[in-house]
Amino acid sequence: MSQVSPDVREALPDLGGVQPRPGPERADIAFEVNGAAISVNVPPLRRLSSVLRDELLLTGTKVGCDAGDCGACTVLVDGDPVCACLMSAASAAGTAVTTVEGLANGRLSALQASFLDHGAAQCGICTPALLVAATALLDKKPNPTETEVQDALGGILCRCTGYRKIIAAVMDASLQAGSLDFRLPRSGHAIGSSPVRLDGVPKVTGGEKFGGDSFPAEALAVLVVRSPHYHASFAFGDLDGWVKAHPGIAGIFTAADIPGKNCFGVIGPFADQPALAEGFARLRGEAVALVSGEREAILDLDLSDFPVRWSELPHVLQPCEAQASGARLIHENRPANLLTSGFVEHGDPEAALAGAAFTVSGAIDTSYVEHAYIEPEAGYAYLDGDTLVVVACTQAPYMDREETAKVLGLAVDKVRIVPTATGGGFGSKLDVSLQPLIGLVALKTGRPAALAYTRNESMMSTTKRHPAEMTATIGADADGLITGMIFAGDFNTGAYASWGPTVANRVPVHASGPYATPNYRAEGRAIHTHGPISGAFRGFGVPQATIMQETLYDELAGKLGIDRLEFRLKNCLRNGSETVTGQRLDSGVGIAECLESLRPHWARAKTDADAFNDTNRDRKRGVGVASCWYGCGNTSLPNPSTIRVGIAANGTIILHQGAVDIGQGSNTVITQICADALGLPLEKFRLKSADTAISPDAGKTSASRQTFVTGKAAEKAGRALREKILRFANVSEKASLRLDGPAIVIREGEATRHIDLATIQADADGFVFRAEETYDPPTLPLDAKGQGKPYAVYGYGAQIAELEVDLKLGTVKLIKITAAHDVGKAINPLLVEGQIEGGIAQGIGMALMEEYIPGRTENLHDYLIPTIGDVPPIETILIEVPDPEGPFGAKGLGEHVLIPTAPAILNAIRHATGVLVTKVPATPTRIRAAIREKEARP
Repeated sequence: MSQVSPDVREALPDLGGVQPRPGPERADIAFEVNGAAISVNVPPLRRLSSVLRDELLLTGTKVGCDAGDCGACTVLVDGDPVCACLMSAASAAGTAVTTVEGLANGRLSALQASFLDHGAAQCGICTPALLVAATALLDKKPNPTETEVQDALGGILCRCTGYRKIIAAVMDASLQAGSLDFRLPRSGHAIGSSPVRLDGVPKVTGGEKFGGDSFPAEALAVLVVRSPHYHASFAFGDLDGWVKAHPGIAGIFTAADIPGKNCFGVIGPFADQPALAEGFARLRGEAVALVSGEREAILDLDLSDFPVRWSELPHVLQPCEAQASGARLIHENRPANLLTSGFVEHGDPEAALAGAAFTVSGAIDTSYVEHAYIEPEAGYAYLDGDTLVVVACTQAPYMDREETAKVLGLAVDKVRIVPTATGGGFGSKLDVSLQPLIGLVALKTGRPAALAYTRNESMMSTTKRHPAEMTATIGADADGLITGMIFAGDFNTGAYASWGPTVANRVPVHASGPYATPNYRAEGRAIHTHGPISGAFRGFGVPQATIMQETLYDELAGKLGIDRLEFRLKNCLRNGSETVTGQRLDSGVGIAECLESLRPHWARAKTDADAFNDTNRDRKRGVGVASCWYGCGNTSLPNPSTIRVGIAANGTIILHQGAVDIGQGSNTVITQICADALGLPLEKFRLKSADTAISPDAGKTSASRQTFVTGKAAEKAGRALREKILRFANVSEKASLRLDGPAIVIREGEATRHIDLATIQADADGFVFRAEETYDPPTLPLDAKGQGKPYAVYGYGAQIAELEVDLKLGTVKLIKITAAHDVGKAINPLLVEGQIEGGIAQGIGMALMEEYIPGRTENLHDYLIPTIGDVPPIETILIEVPDPEGPFGAKGLGEHVLIPTAPAILNAIRHATGVLVTKVPATPTRIRAAIREKEARP
C-alpha cells in the first residue's frame, strides 16, 4: 500500500503540495553572476553549485560528484577557477562569479568556436567546466604550451574525448578570433567532410539540457533507500509513522506499490531484476524503497533512521565461489549459478594443437571497470493526461518504454520516453535505472517526480564491465601459421542478468581476433555472484578476450622468432577468408591494411626503444602492438532501425532521427548520410531527435550499430525521398535537386522545373513529401557449434603503444599511441578521430588503473580514470576499405577503438620489462611484483 500522508492526499490536486518543514536558517547573499548583481535567500552553507543551478537556473554548471573530484562544476570566482560544489553560498558573497553562460555575450567566444572547430565537445557534460577553466588560463597566457593547458585543466575529468582535441582547441583558440562562422559542406559533399557537429553550439554555451537540468519547479524530489549489504533479507517498520514524523515528506513507496510486473531486463527471456527488491536484496546498492517529498525537505533529509531492519546473509563475490559445490543459488532457476554460456567450435582444435610445431598457453584475469560517465543518472516523470512521460538520460528510449510500462502495469502506448542530452553512457545507460522509480512516484501522487543519482549511488548500483577469468592455448606450424586455438572464459555477471547473455555469446565469436584460425573452440560463461551487475560496456566482453589472445600472440611470435607485427600480418583475415563461425568474408576486410599502415611507425618505435634502452638502466622503453575486429550490431538477432525524413511546405527538411547521440556524433553523421542520399545540403536539415511519441525506433545506441544500421536506414530513406520527388517531377535519377525557399528546383540537362511546395497538400505531420525506411542487417543464426553468420559487417583496427617503465617503481609513462582503424568510409573524419582518441583513453584506464572494488571505490577520488595528463599524443590513421553492406561503405567504430589499446600496452610493458602482468589493470604494484618474481627465478 502506498505510504502517502493524509495531508498530501488532500493537497494532490493542488501542485503546491505540503509546506516544507522549517529548514536551516536562510540569509540574503549578494554577489555578481556573469556581470549582473544578484541576491539570493538561501541557507549560507548551501553549495554554490546548487544555488547557481536551482535558484538561478544556470544549469551549464554541472554536478558530477559533489566532492570536487570531477571538476564538472567549475566556475570562475573573481577570475579564478573554483569547484562550485565545494564553495558555500556564504563564501561567494561579494564576489564576481562567471559561469559558462557568461562566456558568449551574444556571440561565441574564440575559445568556444575553437572547441567546435576541433570537435573538442562530444557528449558535452564536462565542456562547460573545461571552457571556464581554459578561459581563465587564456586570460593570463594567450598562447599557452601543452603543459600549461594540462596543468590548468588537470582537475576536470572527461570520459569521452581522450583530451587531445581539448588541448588542441585551447592552444589554437587565438586562431579562431577572426573566424567564428562555420560553413557547412555543399550539396552532395557532406560525406567525408567534417562540419561542426549539428548539436554542437548548445554544448559550448551551456544551453544543452541533460537529465538533471530541467526539473519542474513543482516536482517532488525522490530518494532511493538501498541495501548496504551484498545479500540480506529485510523488513520495514512503521512507514506511516516515519512519514508523519518528517514534515514535507509526501510518501514512501515499496515493491508492494508496484502495479505491474516487478521485474525488468534488457533481454526478455533473462529478465530477472526487480525495480524495488521484495523481502531480500541480492547486491549492495539494490533499491528497496523510495522516499518522495518537497525539494527542501529532501535536501535536508537524513535516512539513517529510516524504518528498515536488515538481516545479512552469506554472499559470494567470485565465480569460483558461486560455482563451488554446495554454493547457494542466487536465482533458484539457474543451477550452479550459471546464467548462460556461449560456444563456438570449428574444425578439430585438440588435434591441431597436438600437431602444432609451437604452442603457448596462458591465463589472464581482468577486473570490474566502472563506466564513470560524468553525468550520473537523472530525470523526471509526469502525467500528461493518462500518459506517463519520462524525461531522462538514456541510450535506449524504446527499451525504456517497454520495461517501464511493464513494471508500472501500463499499456506501452501510455508511456512516452523523451531522452535528454546524455552525458556519456558507454553501455550502462542501456539498462533502465530510475525510469520506473520516478514513474511510480508520479503515478501514485499525481505530481511530477524528479531524481538525480548521487555519484556514490550511481557507482554502487549501475552496471560494470564484466570481470573475466580466461585461459587459452594457441598453436602454430613451423611456418608461423596458426593451426588451432582453445579459449575458455568465466565472466562475473553479478546478481542480475543485464547484458550477460550478450557477452557470453559475443566473446566466443571474437576470441580468435581478426586472424584465420582453422581449428577453434571457445566458450564464454556468464556466472552469477552477489557482486555488482555486469552489463554492456564498449565491447561486450571482447576487450577482455582480446587481452588474452593478443598477449599470447606476442609470446607465440617470440617462440617462432618472427617479428610481432609480421606474425599478425601473416595470419590476419583477408577477403575470401573464413571466420571461426564458418562465415566467408567476401569483401571489406581491412585488417591487413591497418597492420600494413603501421609498418613505418613500428620500425621507428622499435629503433627508438632500442636506442633508449641502450643508455638507461632503471627505465626501459617498450613497444607493443595489438589488433581487433568487432561485429557491428546484435549477434545473430534482428537489429532494425527506422528513419523518417520529409520536406515541409516552407522547404525545411525534417529528419526524425531516433538514434540517441551520447557524444559519438550520430545526430551529425546520420544527417550527413541522409543529406547525400537525398542530394540536398546539410544546412537545410532540421532534426527531430529521439522521442518515442514522434520518432520511429532507431534501435539502441550500442554495439557500434548506429552509423552502420541507422545510417543505412537514413541512406535508404534519403534515396526513397529523392525518388518520390523525381517521380513527381517526371525526371530521371540523373537530375539534381535544389531548395529555393518554399520551392524545389529540379534541373536535368538544360531543363529546369520548380515545384512550389505551398501548392501541394501537406500530410498530418506537415510533410509535402516524405519517406520512411527500415534496415535490418542480414545475419543468420548460429547453430549448436556456433556456426553461421552472426554479423553482416565487421570493423577492424590495430594499435601501437610506446611507453617507458620505471623498473624500480613499476610506474608506466605512455609516450605515444598510433591507431589505424578501418572504418569503411569516414563519414565525418573529425568525429572518427574523436571516437578513436576517446576509446583509447578508456583502454588506457582499463590497462593501467581502473579497478572497481565494491564498497571501496564508489567515488571518483578512489576510482581512478585517466586525466588530461595520462593520455599521450595519439596519431590516427584512417583506413577506408568499404563494405558493400554499409551506408556509402561505412562500418561501425565505437567499440573497436578501445579493444586493442589494453593488450598493446600490456605487450609493450612485457617488451620493456620481460614480464607479462596477468591481473589487469597493470598497476605499479603488480608490475613490481612481476619483476621481482622474474628476478627471483634461478
